[in-house]
Amino acid sequence: MSTHEGAIRLATRGSDLARRQAAGVQEHLESRRRSVELVEVETTGDKIRDELIHRLGKTGAFVRALDEEVLDGDCDLAVHSMKDVPTEGMEDLVVAGVPVRATPGDVLVTTDGTTFEELPDGAIVGTSSLRRKAEILATRPDLDVEPLRGNVDTRIEKLLAPHRQREHEERIDADEEGDDEFERTPQEWFDDLREIERRSLEREVDTEYDAIVLAAAGIERTGIGRGLDVQELPPETFVPAPGQGALAVTAPDGPFAETINEAIDHPRTRVETTVERVVLEELGGGCVAPMGAYAVVQGEYVHTVVRVLSEDGTDEVSTTRDLPVESHPEAASELAADLAEQGAAELIEQARGTDGEAKRAE
Repeated sequence: MSTHEGAIRLATRGSDLARRQAAGVQEHLESRRRSVELVEVETTGDKIRDELIHRLGKTGAFVRALDEEVLDGDCDLAVHSMKDVPTEGMEDLVVAGVPVRATPGDVLVTTDGTTFEELPDGAIVGTSSLRRKAEILATRPDLDVEPLRGNVDTRIEKLLAPHRQREHEERIDADEEGDDEFERTPQEWFDDLREIERRSLEREVDTEYDAIVLAAAGIERTGIGRGLDVQELPPETFVPAPGQGALAVTAPDGPFAETINEAIDHPRTRVETTVERVVLEELGGGCVAPMGAYAVVQGEYVHTVVRVLSEDGTDEVSTTRDLPVESHPEAASELAADLAEQGAAELIEQARGTDGEAKRAE
């Protein structure tokens, strides 16, 4: 990596998850005897905190500000969640590195270990994703899917808040009345809570969620899943967003990008995410459509599942196909064309018509 002098400046968002993702890239590069400095950048998606992600305006609400730092020369690289990166990219930039992928699927988080199948009729499930909403309703139309915004910590705090607050009040009341219903005092109970549970006691929420759905990778990378009731959802049914669980490290096109590629690119993850993103790009679903694409390299083939749905989950076009690794981009393009002919393109157009301003649904 001798084509770049001095410390490598790596642009990242400021959230805990983003910084952990960037730190992983930093560690990988530093293992190659390079100094790396993290540079925190505020993005459009960070500034508009109260708006659902799919209404943020331009695609790449969490991406453009970081890439502009690279293009302006203020940073050398930028690290993104792959699913946030628009398929059209930015002029003069390339995805130089795709590190090894974390778990690509979704998880259901509850306060009491209830599984997706066990949720009662009318249970409120929180998600900011049009895709997740559609996939949930396609399987359980009896559920009530409500909007949920914020970083991983915030979403979990919103789930925990009413439950932990209610429990706290019950313990306080029992203690004041001399009731020995609880073995521990309210203070002892509080002292045993994790930090995120303590923060949830101070959070005001408008909606009481019975469950929320998040990306498994976010739970893994933050380590916040410890002590939570988490159920992995099968990716063949709850098909994840293209590129979910993967990172994309962008750089100016040229020799430095090539050295970054040699240092951190994971060939299998690159193939899998390429298939998913080619399908996304060919179908034009990156803006509004509730769609998932999930690819796994299996020997000489890439096992690929694609699901395109209406927003309410009542209509869908889906397929499962094994694509040859040696020609995976072309095969993915052909798969997308077949789906378009089967009605996927119509579903995507309907999604655009439902909300012309709606954008990326993750």
